[in-house]
Parts: sequence; C-alpha cells; structure tokens
Amino acid sequence: TEYNGPYGLKRYSTSEATVAATVGNGQIREKTLTMETLNPQVKAVEYAVRGPIVIKAGEIERYLQEGGKKPFTEVIKANIGDAHAMGQQPITFLRQVVALCTFPELLDSPSFPKDAKWRARRILQSCGGQSIEGMFWSYSASKGVDCIRQDIAAYIEQRDQGVPANWENIFLTTGASDGIVSILRLLVSGQAHARTGVMIPIPQYPLYSAAIAEMDAVQVNYYLDEDNCWALDVHELHRAYQTAKEHCQPRVLCIINPGNPTGQVQSKKCIKDVLHFAYEENLFVMADEVYQDNVYAPDCQFHSFKKVLYEMGPEYFNSVELASFHSSSKGYTGECGFRGGFMEIVNLDPEVKSQLVKMLSVRLCPPVTGQAAMDVIVNPPQPDEPSHGQFYKEKGLVLGALADKAKLTEHILNAVPGIKCNPVQGAMYAFPRIFIPPRAVEEAQALGMQPDMMYCLRLLEETGICVVPGSGFGQREGSYHFRMTILPSAEKLKVLLEKVHDFHIKFLNEYSALDEAQRSVS
Repeated sequence: TEYNGPYGLKRYSTSEATVAATVGNGQIREKTLTMETLNPQVKAVEYAVRGPIVIKAGEIERYLQEGGKKPFTEVIKANIGDAHAMGQQPITFLRQVVALCTFPELLDSPSFPKDAKWRARRILQSCGGQSIEGMFWSYSASKGVDCIRQDIAAYIEQRDQGVPANWENIFLTTGASDGIVSILRLLVSGQAHARTGVMIPIPQYPLYSAAIAEMDAVQVNYYLDEDNCWALDVHELHRAYQTAKEHCQPRVLCIINPGNPTGQVQSKKCIKDVLHFAYEENLFVMADEVYQDNVYAPDCQFHSFKKVLYEMGPEYFNSVELASFHSSSKGYTGECGFRGGFMEIVNLDPEVKSQLVKMLSVRLCPPVTGQAAMDVIVNPPQPDEPSHGQFYKEKGLVLGALADKAKLTEHILNAVPGIKCNPVQGAMYAFPRIFIPPRAVEEAQALGMQPDMMYCLRLLEETGICVVPGSGFGQREGSYHFRMTILPSAEKLKVLLEKVHDFHIKFLNEYSALDEAQRSVS
C-alpha cells in the first residue's frame, strides 16, 4: 500500500521496497558483499564476551518479558564487566564534573560544589573557544585535551612515587581497547615467517585474539599457571617464544595485570622477570593495567610495569619499549558508557610516534565526555576540597563491596564438588575450573560444540545465569572453565552462586559422575 511520508514523498511498505530492489530486469541482483567476498580476517574474529551465550540470554529475556514461563523469573548477566548495568552506584563527583562540562549553565547552580565547578571550568577553557562554554562539544586535539593529558602525567608520577611522566607521551583513547588496537596496528607487519607474532596470556581477554585475527598477525600463546594462582612463569614465556620463532617473528608481549579473566595480581619480582625477558628478546611490551584500582587480596599490591622498569635502572628504562593502558570503565568508577581511556608510551621511536599521531588523527578524537571522566579519575578531590569526604566514602564502599564479593565467590564455588576457584586477588572476575564428565564431553562433541559451551548454555536455560565459557578465553587442552563477574549486588551474587552450586551437582548426577568430580579437584 502506498502512503505519503514526510515532505510529501512517496513511501512503500517494506515488502514492496524489497520487490522493487530485487526484481529490476527480471534477474535478482547479486549482493556485492557476501560471506564469500567478506574480508576473511573479519570472519576469523571471535568475541566470546558478547557471543552466542549472550545472544541466547537476550532471547530468553524477551521471552520472559512477553509473558513466557521459565524455571526462573530473570536472567542474571554475569558475562561482562559492566558495573552500572549490575547496579553499582555512580561516583557523584565524576557525574557532577561531566554534567557541568556538558551543560555549563549549571556552573551558576548552588547545587554543585566549588571543586567540581573549578575542574569543569578548567576543562572547558582548555577546549578553546571565546567563552567559558568553550568548544567542549567540538572535536578536541587528536591526542586529547592538553590539561587532561597533563593531569594524567601528574597522576602517573604520584602513582609511581616520583617516576617521571611526560604528558607529550600520553594519548587519550576511546576506552583502553582503542589504544591497544592502535598500538597493535603499528606493530603488525611482514609475511610468511616474518609475520609479527603477538604473545598473549592464556586465558586471555578476547579483544587480543580478535585484534590479532583481524590484522592477520600470529597469536603466540603463553599459559598462566593455574595451580599457582594463575601466576606468570618466565620459563613458559621462553618456551612460547622459542616455539613461535619457528614460524613467525615474535615482536610483542602482552600482559594483563591484574588479570582478566583470571583475577591474579602479579608480584614485583614477576614483573621484573618479564621485563628482563622482553629486554633480552627485544620485545615491545603492552601492559594492560585497566584494573589497577581493583586489588582485594591483603597480601597483593599493584605495581605498574613502568615503575618496575624504572627501578631496574637506566639500561632498561631507556631502552625497553612500553605502552601501558588505563580506562574509566573499570576501577571503582565503572563508567563503561563514557568510553574514556588513555595510554602512555615509553621509548617509542620519534618517527614512529609521528606515525601514531597521524593514525590517531584519522579517527579525529576520543569522546570529550570520556576525556572529562578520565580527568576526574586522575584528579580526584583533595583533602582541603569540599567533595573529598563524599568521594572517598563512595570509592571505599565500591572497592570494599568488591573485596567482600571476591571472597564470597571463591568460598561458595570451592564448596561445590567438581569446581575449583583460585582466589580472586584483583580485577572483577572469577575463572573457576569445572569438571565436565566424559559422557557430557562426548555429548557436546556430538552436538558440534565445546563442552564448556554446552555447560554454560544448559546453565543459562535452566537457571537464567549468563556466564561465558572458558573456551572463549583460551585454556589448557582438556580443562574447562567459565568466566563470571563479581559485579552483581551481594544478594544477587549469592543467589547466582547458589544456583551454580545446585546446577553443577544436578549436572554431575545426570552423568553419574559426582564421586569422580570430588576426586578430580582434590
């Protein structure tokens, strides 16, 4: 049926438009872009955190909303580290500063504290323009707003107890992932045996495997030691490096500390060993440190790779190429939607740095709201400012609750026969090992899926709990895991963990393997 759209234009129904587009001269026009013509590197990309399990969870959610019946009333999404989606309260001061930046008329409002107004004015003035409103909604410089980069340098110097930081080596990014992909693009080159090898931890965050696949680089796996609380063993780095040299040129070493999905926090000695290895083998180090505020174990402490490199002396500090990454999405703020982040580069060749600036310029700039959020994280209220008390109270409550939930998760999961969970020392995930009976493994293989994928689909369909199978992150052959966040409220997390407990025992009984499971993890 024909009808009139806006401005008097003739409009068609969807079915009529489809016919008009496909019939023409009587032959169906072939599509230019098909699965056969699609870039093969795109087809190789996988991203388990938002993969098939999450798609299925969305379908079940819609089914429940439409009145459908399941053995549960809601889907609990523990698949992704999205703090506010899980009910975490925002940090008031951060939201105040960003609100003032985006709507400067509020600078006259008595509802906002003076220290928030001062920070907003400083950011607005640094954005340029002829008035206090400045050009906040315009593009910023490609590297980011200057005063924010300067604040980040000051933050790094304070964090690293005086190790110098040059703000010209700091780049604002669209979340940490944007910076990670940008640096990888600089590093990947070569063909055949000269292709760039990128060393990544297994288990890993699938951003790395996805980016490596898209760029047609070579993924070089090094395995974390699950029996030693997911520690990084330098001997394993040597093994992986020497094996990879047979078919590629390893040039990059990626580290995630604190770990995702494994939650471990690396010791200073471990970091020193890793940096020595990178120095000896002439590797570029990429330090993913987005969880640096998320350390819960009392015997653990975050050490930045840059600070340890500095302590190793000038020979190391002036030669090892290092890029480190931080984000507004994690920590205690959990501001994922702002897409704020930054990277600091150390010892990058000046001509290569110019190429990086050129490449970032093509993307114009990161979101200015994310830049403003990042500024609050690195420049929080000081003791003599009016927002100091509330800010540190809110920060303490968030991190304290996460520490409690880390212990709760470890405690309950380790009480389940056939599940073994290492201590969640940091970050915001648990990565428990699950015993899957041989009969269940055979059934999964007959269905053409990974055993832990089948397990997680069953868990979702029977309990409404959405977690990600370990196969999406990588794991040693013959071992099975899942990743879950510890972000849900304590009450909801306890319900989640108890449902996992009951489901796992039911799953083992179904395959007559309860006794075998109890032996397998002892």
